[in-house]
Amino acid sequence: MNLSELKKQLYVLGVHAEEIDHQCGQAIQPLFDKQLFGSLFYFLMPCVSEALSVLKTLEREPLDNFLSTERAVYLCEKLMNQISALQREVAILSVKTKKKDSTAKVSMSISQLYHDVAQHQGWEVRLVAMIKDAEEILKHRCSFTELEQAKKYLIALEKRLVRCSAARQKIEAEVAYYEKKN
Repeated sequence: MNLSELKKQLYVLGVHAEEIDHQCGQAIQPLFDKQLFGSLFYFLMPCVSEALSVLKTLEREPLDNFLSTERAVYLCEKLMNQISALQREVAILSVKTKKKDSTAKVSMSISQLYHDVAQHQGWEVRLVAMIKDAEEILKHRCSFTELEQAKKYLIALEKRLVRCSAARQKIEAEVAYYEKKN
């Protein structure tokens, strides 16, 4: 793997680390030990910055003829260990934040489901009223075309009512499932 690929990996890790740091905040204990990273960091972004610093050293020192073979091996191993540790930590923390988010979404979605049930009930009441109006209109139609149009309109309203009722029942089943689950 070349240095440009490692730089891309660190960039992607940096993006994820920034999101995680923003969502999770400061860790309770240091994320990594002092042997892996120079300091005890409680956020991921400083770790990514240190790994980028090691990468820049690997890029810069050969140009200045300061990089010995032993130092190059040491820096490469250190960088690879830092990247793999960051990848593991980002993966773990991403799963934890997704679990927190899904828990919040479930509780939020239950209230949304109750709102949707009420909304569908309101639509059903309006559709029933519209069907009654359409039936009254159907009784007073004289011409054949007016009668056919009124029948089509009535059938369309009845189908809408059936779909609306089915959707409300489905939402009510979801509410019952979540209530039973909790």
